[in-house]
Amino acid sequence: MSLLRIENLSFSIAGRALLENAALTVDPGRKIGLIGRNGAGKSTLLKLIQGIHTLDGGTIRLANRAKMGSVAQEAPAGPITPIEVVLAADVERAALLTEAEHAAPERLGEIHDRLITIDADSATARAGAILAGLGFDDAAQNRAMSSFSGGWRMRVALAAALFAAPDLLLLDEPTNHLDLEATLWLENWLARFTGAVLMVSHDRDLLDRAVDSIAHLDRGKITLTPGGFAEFVRIRTERAEQQNRAAAKIAEQRAHMQSYVDRFRAKASKARQAQSRLKALQKMPMIDTIVEDSPTRFNFPEPRELAPPLLSLDRVSLGYGERTVLSGVSLRIDMEDRIALLGANGNGKSTLAKALAGRLDPMSGSSFRTRGITVGYFAQHQEDDLHLDDTPLLHLSRVLPNATPTQVRAQAARFGLDAARVDTKVGQLSGGEKARLLLALATRDAPQVLILDEPTNHLDIDAREALVRALTDFPGAVILVTHDTHLIDLVADRLMLVSGGKVEAYDDDLEAYRRLITQKSSAAPQERKSAPQTKEDRKARAEAREATAPLRKRGRDAEKTIRTLEAEKRKLEAKLADADFYARAKSDEITAIQQRLGVIGGEIEAAEAVWLEVEAALEAVG
Repeated sequence: MSLLRIENLSFSIAGRALLENAALTVDPGRKIGLIGRNGAGKSTLLKLIQGIHTLDGGTIRLANRAKMGSVAQEAPAGPITPIEVVLAADVERAALLTEAEHAAPERLGEIHDRLITIDADSATARAGAILAGLGFDDAAQNRAMSSFSGGWRMRVALAAALFAAPDLLLLDEPTNHLDLEATLWLENWLARFTGAVLMVSHDRDLLDRAVDSIAHLDRGKITLTPGGFAEFVRIRTERAEQQNRAAAKIAEQRAHMQSYVDRFRAKASKARQAQSRLKALQKMPMIDTIVEDSPTRFNFPEPRELAPPLLSLDRVSLGYGERTVLSGVSLRIDMEDRIALLGANGNGKSTLAKALAGRLDPMSGSSFRTRGITVGYFAQHQEDDLHLDDTPLLHLSRVLPNATPTQVRAQAARFGLDAARVDTKVGQLSGGEKARLLLALATRDAPQVLILDEPTNHLDIDAREALVRALTDFPGAVILVTHDTHLIDLVADRLMLVSGGKVEAYDDDLEAYRRLITQKSSAAPQERKSAPQTKEDRKARAEAREATAPLRKRGRDAEKTIRTLEAEKRKLEAKLADADFYARAKSDEITAIQQRLGVIGGEIEAAEAVWLEVEAALEAVG
């Protein structure tokens, strides 16, 4: 029996149809990722399921006695603590405990039996474990909610939804307020969760690891595909190719029949046959070719190249007032660097990012910035600084006072803010559109260094892929602080761990870091007590990392070479695809580009061979 059944669902907003005769069935224990472009209606669908909006047509049925849970829009503030908020999410337990305070003796026995059945004694430990996984240590769990920022309060709201352990859990972009460590913890929690999940997410890795089906909301309809996101892309691509082939075949048949009709409909001897063909032509199915929507493209301005190093920190201490957050930090940034900062929230990643951006002066130590350097800094919290009644055009005009209106609009267009959106008030833009504006503002001066702190929050999957492509093509340095492992995998070639007040190179790869986080979150108390064994294990792992470090560095260098060559290849191919280029280019220049493309192909093959050799060697040593 299904847990949730949606049939013939229709819903419109301001005359625009978001859902038209949509259908979806969620079985018990099923985990479904709900995807679609920004504005497709994903969040609206979750609100319809919860009864927040009223249907225009159709039905939504939840199984009898099934419990549905979701993340509250706002977590409570005030003196209540996170652990109290989470415990209160188990409504039955809270009600039984309240009743037990005044219950008659004959009723008290029933209450205690029920508390035992629902494992009420372990509730505090379970709630604490969830909060710990989401980044709250023991002290933070008992602090007043009013002392936390909005993002941290939303983590508490998420923890409460998880703790309630409903039959059906609805999640809307649950990783937007999480760091990488908490995202990896949530991924593992969802894998173990026995209830059903319907989750809106644009996080490709989460969709590959935590769900067993993908529901694609597109043009008002929902299509369900088995498997994670990678499988969805494969199946959709195959269907598109099949549909395109069928459309081409029918188009050929229609053209042939139409030609016959045109030739013979006026001839009396052929008129009947022509009329028959015309009827058949009218009944032939119309199959739309799969024409992708206009692809999302981001384009960072190309910076002027500067002599290395661009900037450096030497034994620097960083902090606020008298409080030191990081000490002994030594780091050098060059034009070709691609660095991702790892470490739980609160350990100093954003502090380091601010220092590199020139927004935080060192408490001690020395720093260097080369003459003429420009640093572009993107941080999600900067959204709060936008003026809701102003347009993106006004925002960009203020920071580009010497630019013409055409140049200002061109900078907006680099990030998909077209003529309509650039003249729309910021308060009416979606979260993804605001993120695009922030990227346009951060890169307005063609920076040599891009520092991106959670740049993918609110961006849909297509926009995230556009960001990956733009960063790959960007010739300057990139420093990432993000929970998006897909972005880290494809862009970063160096990992730095910010933890315990220090910043150190992390010589292992992201998969090893994922395993480390998983082991920490799932370690049993008795395992943590085994200090001698743990120390030996750590030593063995350290020795293994040291032994394979040169090999792994060679692999990372090969990956970096491949990315650089592929970026150069795309630029050269784009030149050759530009008709105007041939009008102004000399024949020698065209020949040189063609020859370079031939050389690049060989260099990419050679780098790929090195990478495969390294992978085989690493696999051989385990």
